[in-house]
Parts: sequence; structure tokens; C-alpha cells
Amino acid sequence: MAAPLSVGAVVVVTLATAVIGMRGMRVARTPADFMVAARQVPPLLNASAISGEYLSAASFLGIAGLAMLEGLGALWYAVGYAAGYLVLLATVAAPLRRFGAYTIPDFAEGRLGSPRLRRWATVMVLVICGFYLVPQFNGAGITLQATLGGPYWVGVVVLGIVVTAGIASGGMKGITVVQAFLYWIKVTAIAVPAVVLVLAVTHPPLRSVDGPAPATFAHATLVRFPGTTRVDVTRAVTVVVSGTVDGSPARGTLVLHAGSHTIGAGTSLRFPAGSPAPAVSAATRGGAAWSSPLLRLNGRPGHPLAATYGVLLATVFGAMGLPHILVRFYTNRDGQAARRTTAFVLLLVSTFYLFPAVFAVLGRMEAPALYLTGRTDSVVLALPRIMVAGLGGELLAALVAAGAFAAFLSTSSGLLIAMAGALSHDIMGRGVRAFRLASLVFGAIVTVAGLLVASVPINVLVGWAFAVAASSFCPLLLLGIWWPRLTRVGAMWGLALGGGASSLAVVASLAGLGTSGWPALLLGEPAIWTVPLAFGAMVLGSLLTPAAMPANLTDLLVTMHLPERLRRGVPGGVGQPG
Repeated sequence: MAAPLSVGAVVVVTLATAVIGMRGMRVARTPADFMVAARQVPPLLNASAISGEYLSAASFLGIAGLAMLEGLGALWYAVGYAAGYLVLLATVAAPLRRFGAYTIPDFAEGRLGSPRLRRWATVMVLVICGFYLVPQFNGAGITLQATLGGPYWVGVVVLGIVVTAGIASGGMKGITVVQAFLYWIKVTAIAVPAVVLVLAVTHPPLRSVDGPAPATFAHATLVRFPGTTRVDVTRAVTVVVSGTVDGSPARGTLVLHAGSHTIGAGTSLRFPAGSPAPAVSAATRGGAAWSSPLLRLNGRPGHPLAATYGVLLATVFGAMGLPHILVRFYTNRDGQAARRTTAFVLLLVSTFYLFPAVFAVLGRMEAPALYLTGRTDSVVLALPRIMVAGLGGELLAALVAAGAFAAFLSTSSGLLIAMAGALSHDIMGRGVRAFRLASLVFGAIVTVAGLLVASVPINVLVGWAFAVAASSFCPLLLLGIWWPRLTRVGAMWGLALGGGASSLAVVASLAGLGTSGWPALLLGEPAIWTVPLAFGAMVLGSLLTPAAMPANLTDLLVTMHLPERLRRGVPGGVGQPG
């Protein structure tokens, strides 16, 4: 059954997004308006917009859920997501803006003089953004299904229509204000409930965190089992059941005796307040494992230090290589404004990432039912109604639902712009009509793809995007900006080996290969070896082909590294001058 307040909150956010986005039709006329907002976005507005499109479904829902399930070591994801901007601030932001390109493929061809490299970089843009965009649509469908009671496809289709219409109408200039607006919606939607829920805790807040997961349900709780689940009951409990228990159909009151029971897919059990929570593998994990500062990949204890390094490599370097984020730096006036923008982003993103840990800890203490259903990624959505009764809980749940949908809208907008810009500018030929057509085509394709991946975890696809970005565009940018000897051959080697190897590793992991030990780690967190592979391939390929360096290398390096106010008569790079 849909909650009226949550429905209203999502509708308000969606309508506001559509109205602000359609406003872009009046201000976006030229290709520069559509792709880089005429390079006139002030730093604070741009930082809010970058933060808005960066904080995706994985940030709003996934980090808290993963930390609740696997332990506090999963918070390294948040550290990496934020720390990537510190490295980007120090190494990439200003030189990339001074180069004056429209897209990352623009930079690749302009820096290394290779149309073939541009085409390969365009393919990488579409791959990375595609696998990052699909889970946003997936998350929108799950959110509406979980919080509003509607079918999965409604959320996917609504998101597809709103985002595609906004991008095709106003491009980057129209969507910048939308993304900035959605950032502040998201940070409010996660911060206010976190503070209220901490105040609502009725027992010492850390007493049960360093021990086993909670043994009782604090409130009468309805648990729905999406798949067949084996649970262990510590003492007899009377539940209201609808479905299948231990292979037999059951409806009405049933006593679950102490011992193991098999709960059939689609079964619902209502537990009374104060009743023992049946144990599953995740819920019985002790405090020492759950509170460990190191990441346990998929809950497995093997090689936690290496797993932590793998996650940090993927998130820190992946953040530097995400096309939909990098294109935003072209919207600044100059390199100094790009640096100021990045500093603001670091502050805004870090503020947001303070709160997922709060939901993870509260979820462990107050929402044991999520361990049973395997839906810990919905902890941010579920906690308000669990911990706060009546109208207050409904208001908080509505605010969280609005923030979740804002996450999908903003990130989807940035990704669709990057994909449409890459196709229209680098393949179809430049122009507003080409940009709009590319937006409509990709919007339709990704909407259909979102309908087909209802059962795929959000973090799997997002993690793939980060691993591929870290193993392709990150080394291309760092070496292209800071190493004069990079050649087009070396760049091609790195993009092919790094991007290809990381993609194959994730595909192999999804196919079930490498289920334990080092194989599981190397396939599940490929950045730990594909990032060094990409850097090594670019360096080796460049050293072997010194004749492939561009003839105007000095001018290109001066363009990237000399501040605009000191440049006199130096070419403005590729694309539009800065």
C-alpha cells in the first residue's frame, strides 16, 4: 500500500526537477550551452551540481546497507568516493579545464593527435556511463516499489521520461541548476532523519553494536522473504504466517520452535514485539568481525587488507576517471575556478558521507528484519517507520524517499549528458540537433535496460563502472597532463589492457568464477591489479614509440599548466578557447 506522504514527496521532487530542467529551453541555444553551459557556471553552483550528480543510488542507499551487512570496514567506500576529489583537485582539475575541450575523447585526441584514440575513448565513455546509468534506473524502480507500493516498472519509466526530457530540452545549461537543487535535497534527506533517529534511540546507542546483531524485534515487525531462506530460531516464537514454512503451506498463527526452519520464497512472517529475531549468517556475525576497520569482501574473512586497498584504488582513481564528472570542469570559466569548484565539492561530498555510518549502526540495532530478507540496502528507507511511530515516522520516510529519488534523478542526468555529448560531439557530428537525438536514443535504451535488471544488485554495476574508469581514463589523464612522453600508442595500450582486463574480471566474477581466496579478491576487486596494469602499459608503450609524440607538445603542455592570466598568444587548446 502506498504511503500518501511518500508519494507526494516523490511527486514534488519529480515535478520540480522537470520544471527547472525545462527552463533550460529558454537559455540553451548553442552547442556550448548544451555541452559545457557556455563555460559560465560559478564555482559554488558548479560544486553543488557536481555533488548532486556524483551522490548516486550507491551513495544514498548502498553504503549504509553494505556497512550494515558486512561491517564498518565497508565505510572505506565513502572514504574513497570523497578522497578521489582531493587527488583530482591536486592533479587534474585546473589543467583539464585550461585545455579547453568539450569531452574526454576531445582531450584524448587533442593531447595525443589521434582520431582513432578519440573513437576508442568514446567507446569507453559509453561503457562506463552505461553501466553506471542502468543501476540508477534500477534503484528508482526499487525505491518506488519498496516505499510507495507501486510496481517496479513505474519508477524506471518515470525516471527515464523526466531525465531524458530535461537533457534533450536544456542540456548542461538547463540541468546544472537541477543537479544543484537535488544535492541540497539529498543532504537534507539523509542528515535530518539521521539526527532525529539518533535522538529517538531509547537505549545506550553503542551498547549492542560491538556484540552480536540484536536478538529481539523492538516493534511488531512484518518480514517478507523474497527468496527461500534458512533461519535459526533460538527459542520458540509465535508468528502470523502467510506462505510456506518447512515445505508446507501455512496461513495464520504458527509456532516456530527452536531450531532451523526453511522459509519459502514470497512468505511473510509477522513477529510480535520483544520476540527473538531468527539468525541468518549476516546477522550472527560477531562484533569483532563487524566492527573491524578492514573490508571483508562479500563477508569473507580472507585477505581483508588487500580487499581494502582494492576498494580504495577503485574509488579514488575511479572518481577521477568518471566521464560525467570530468565534463563538468569544462563548464568553469578558467583553471582557477575549476580548482575552487573542486575544493567546494570535497567539502559538500564529505559532509554527505558523514551520515551513512549512522544508518548502518542504527540498522544493526533496530532493524534485524533486514538481515533476514537480504534487503539491508533499504535500511535508509526502512528505519524512519521502524524507529518513529505515527506521523513523525511517515514524514521522515517521505523525506528519505524524496532524497532517494533525487539521487537517481541527478546522477542519471549527468550520465546521460556525458553519453549524449560523446555520441553527438565525437561520432555524429556537432550540433544541438545531434545532441538532442543522442539524448532521446540513450534515454530510451537505458530505460529498457533498467526494466531488465530488476534483480541485479546496484553496487555490482556501480563498482564495475568505477573499476573500468580507474583502469582507463585515470591513467590517461594523469599521464597525459603530467608526463610529456605519453604517446598515442601508449595511451591505446593502456585503455585496451586496463579497461578490457577490469571488464573481463568483473564479468568473470559475476559468472561465479573465483569464489574464495585470492581468485575471489582479484576478480571481485580488479582495480588492485588492473590500475597498475594500465599505467604500466601506457608507460611501456610510450617508451617504445617515442616518434608518436605530437609535434606541438610544448604548446599543449603550456596550455594545460600556465595560468590563463599569464598566457599571451598561446593556443587555447582544442575545442572552444577558455
